[in-house]
Amino acid sequence: MEVSLLYGKGELKINVPDHSVVLEPKSINGMDDEMGALNEALLNPIGTSPIHEIVKETDKVAIVISDITRPTPNEKIVPAIINALPHVPKENFVIINGTGTHRDQTEEEFIQMLSEDIVKNIRIINNSCHDKSTQTKVGTSRFGCDVWLNSEYVEADFRIVTGFIEPHFFAGFSGGPKGIMPGIAGIETIMTFHNAKMIGHPLATWGNMIDNPLQDMTREINGMCKPHFMLNVTLNREKKITNVFAGELIEAHDLGCAYVKEHTMVKCEDRFDVVITSNSGYPLDQNLYQAVKGMSAAQKIVKEGGTIICAAECIDGLPNHGNYAEILQMRKTPQELLDMINDENFKKFDQWQVQKQAVIQVWADVHLYSTLTREQVENSMLNYVEDIEVLLEQLKEKYGPNYSIAILPIGPLTIPYVEE
Repeated sequence: MEVSLLYGKGELKINVPDHSVVLEPKSINGMDDEMGALNEALLNPIGTSPIHEIVKETDKVAIVISDITRPTPNEKIVPAIINALPHVPKENFVIINGTGTHRDQTEEEFIQMLSEDIVKNIRIINNSCHDKSTQTKVGTSRFGCDVWLNSEYVEADFRIVTGFIEPHFFAGFSGGPKGIMPGIAGIETIMTFHNAKMIGHPLATWGNMIDNPLQDMTREINGMCKPHFMLNVTLNREKKITNVFAGELIEAHDLGCAYVKEHTMVKCEDRFDVVITSNSGYPLDQNLYQAVKGMSAAQKIVKEGGTIICAAECIDGLPNHGNYAEILQMRKTPQELLDMINDENFKKFDQWQVQKQAVIQVWADVHLYSTLTREQVENSMLNYVEDIEVLLEQLKEKYGPNYSIAILPIGPLTIPYVEE
């Protein structure tokens, strides 16, 4: 049978054995009137007054957005907020791009993300996690670090965090407080948030919010300089808005996570020999660093010693920020990488993504179909794939004609699991 994987800005069609199992979230249609839904959420928020009633004309308003690696519809969310505050002069707004540790966006990318009108009329800045002169210390975390956040956010009279709620491979769910931490945090704080102990914690995983140290830390830090208002959305396969959650940070985010969990969790009776996954297409599959998320979703249901095939375009390379590629070259095997990273004396920017990737590779063979060269893929300790259908024929010889196969067409937007 033919299946379509989200890949880049389109889809990748492949033929798979007829007995393959396709795993996707419950189908939810996009809203007919997305702007109407956003406006309604701003007028009737969860746990707080309507935004126009609590923002004063003289307030400096900071709006934190997701960066270009996320499919958050910033071009709809941001205008909805600004239109809801007509009494606030345009010069009183600042949009802070929550890059975390990712690269800055260019003006052209901001136009793509926000529209030319917003870029021309509203001041926009990238968070600079490595530049302490742009940050303010707001406290000390019980997880063992000083807490540094973007100064323009801290100093704003009214703080708004926006985003998109989806399953997350170590924070449980994205959106909500993650827009602030790590979105606009300083590198010292981010490094603690992503240290080996935190990332390796058994409860730091897909869909789990209970005693998850990553979610606990991000909420603790948000409490030190809390957003006054949250506006998050949920999306379907076509990246259309399916629901809107606005209002008080924790209450609104909890309701959004429960909504996403209800339709994205997919139970499997057993693990599979082979799992084929996408990385949910553009913008999440822009680089190999992000593609680890699709691999991680597949690991939840692949047998130990099984095979993961990940289709991620990686048009932006490995990417061009941080030490991800460098760390991958520091040892010869995934297990050696894990041992190195788990040494408490080892601390290197981007180690968290290599740690997650190495855990997956110790468990199963990982093959990558992408635009990367064979050398780039093999230097990342992954198996290069030129043709997925040819690879499937080879795997049939390895596992037998009745080998079990699962397909995750939209990758980490599905949370498959096996009760063990």
